[in-house]
Amino acid sequence: MNEKGFTLIEMLIVLFVISILLIITIPNILKNQNSIQSKGCDAYVKMAQSQVQAYQIDHHALPESLAELKDKEYLKETYCQKDGDIILSADGEVSLVKGSKDE
Repeated sequence: MNEKGFTLIEMLIVLFVISILLIITIPNILKNQNSIQSKGCDAYVKMAQSQVQAYQIDHHALPESLAELKDKEYLKETYCQKDGDIILSADGEVSLVKGSKDE
């Protein structure tokens, strides 16, 4: 007989290898999650700064606040998840205020 297919031993070996890979990768992902979120917030602040510049080009003036940018659909949110609020200074600079977001 020449039946094609996997034996039980081959399937167990494959499951064992997949399990080992998951055991290695999941802790690394969880350990680096805060770093990933922080980098995401940094990127969001830079994107908000570019939206301030886009608003300035469109309206020939700086926005009064980030709420104005949100109202005119330049931004979706004025905070970064778990890191805090983003603020707009009088000279048009966007920055992050850590820990100000209530959860």
